Amino acid sequence: MFVDVVVNGERYEREVSARRLLVHFLRDDLDLTGTHVGCDTGSCGACTVHLDGVAVKSCSVLAVQAHGAEIATVEGLAQDEQTPLQRAFTEHHALQCGYCTPGMLMSATALLAQNPTPTEEDVKIALQGNICRCTGYWNIVEAVVAAGKGSA
Repeated sequence: MFVDVVVNGERYEREVSARRLLVHFLRDDLDLTGTHVGCDTGSCGACTVHLDGVAVKSCSVLAVQAHGAEIATVEGLAQDEQTPLQRAFTEHHALQCGYCTPGMLMSATALLAQNPTPTEEDVKIALQGNICRCTGYWNIVEAVVAAGKGSA
């Protein structure tokens, strides 16, 4: 099957298997390895990307379902310098091993696009589909709130 997508502003046209998951298309075919494979079941959120502006778990989407879509991955968040959210993650120590970080950043970016000044509760709700095994979440929530307030 044929897939024509725009990823991080760049157009890609590829032949793919009908069963190819979007996460594997991004990582293996396009070499965009910032999107992580954590569980392959849609439970952990490490593979979160934006598909036409909506945060989705790319292990739950077939590449062919993305045909004609615009996709943003963690690599597309910042080109020359970090975004305020990325800086807030660093300043608030919101990462340890970093495995969940791309998914957390993509989910939080989607939240901030919809709600630029979220409360702690808003952040907790928005990130409930993302699992972190290291940080205990508190610093992640603080980072997202701080980025929304512009105090990162």
